[in-house]
Amino acid sequence: MYTLIFTIAAYLIGSISFAVVMSHVFGLSDPRTYGSKNPGATNVLRSGNKKAAIATLIGDGAKGWLAVFLALRLQDHFALPDAAIALVAIAVFLGHLWPVFFRFVGGKGVATALGVLLGLNVWLGVATLVTWLVIAYAFRYSSLAALVSAVFAPLYYALLFGIDEKLFAVVAMSSLLLMRHSKNIGNLIAGKETRIGSKASPATKSAPKKK
Repeated sequence: MYTLIFTIAAYLIGSISFAVVMSHVFGLSDPRTYGSKNPGATNVLRSGNKKAAIATLIGDGAKGWLAVFLALRLQDHFALPDAAIALVAIAVFLGHLWPVFFRFVGGKGVATALGVLLGLNVWLGVATLVTWLVIAYAFRYSSLAALVSAVFAPLYYALLFGIDEKLFAVVAMSSLLLMRHSKNIGNLIAGKETRIGSKASPATKSAPKKK
């Protein structure tokens, strides 16, 4: 019973799309209407508003961390099995990909996945983050950095903790990340992928003012 409650709560937490929320707060266009049309920090950055992008990144990462952190913190109190922690990790990630509050149109889950990994273990999250930063700095492609990090995250977990239920959650997240980046993979191969820092057209930077 408690496993179900925690899983549903995690999904609802994940369903908060900070890209949409922060774009509204900063007076920007809906990120689902310009650039890659992906409600994530990288696309919000294309609006030219770095503060909104940073707020989106922090929010999306924090919700992944919070759901897992609370489940682990309360695991003994509610006698939650490790499988419940794995379900919470997957649920908050699925909430970001298919948010019930935004007609199931969500982002690709990079920041939320990182938050989940940090919640599971700080060193696991740090190792994955460093991988993302190295690839992003070297090649200037956010999608490529996400793809490489998604491949390495399960390997890092297995090296640190071996094979258990939570590893399967990490593998599931990585698989979904690769699936959500299928278009980016095609663009990378074709040399059409947008680099980090590229802006959307001026007309899409801010929402039209109401008369």
